[in-house]
Amino acid sequence: MNEGRLVRVRDVMKSKFDMINGKTTVEDALKTMRHVETKSLIVDKRHDDDEYGMVLLSDIAKQVLARDRSPERVNIYEIMSKPVLSVRPDMDIRYCARMFEQFGLSRAPVIEQGRVIGIVSFTDMVLHGLVDEEGRSR
Repeated sequence: MNEGRLVRVRDVMKSKFDMINGKTTVEDALKTMRHVETKSLIVDKRHDDDEYGMVLLSDIAKQVLARDRSPERVNIYEIMSKPVLSVRPDMDIRYCARMFEQFGLSRAPVIEQGRVIGIVSFTDMVLHGLVDEEGRSR
C-alpha cells in the first residue's frame, strides 16, 4: 500500500446510513433502520450549535438487552455517545485507522461542511482499502 495509490476515507465509506432523533425510543429506532449493515445509528443534531451522536447496536445490546430494560421505554439519548469523533472524507485511511486505534473506535461518521455524508469502519478500510476490485492487495 505504501507504493500504491492513496486511498481516502471517501473511497471506502458507506454513504447509506440511518440518522435518527435522540428522543426516539430504542424500539422505534430499530424498527426504522434501513441500513442494518452499518451496525450503528447517527443521532442528528438538535440545532446548529449541537453535535452529532452515535449509538452502536452493541450499545443497545449492553445497555438495554443485557440490563433487561424495555426498548419501548428507553430513549436513544440515554445510551448514545455524544459528541462523537468524526473524520474528513479526504483523510488517508492509514491515518483514519491510526486514529481509530488511538481512541478505541470501531466506526465514525464522515463529516463534510458540517453534515454527515457517510460512515466508515475498520471493516470498510480493510476490505475496501487494502484490496482492489479484483481481490488483489494494493
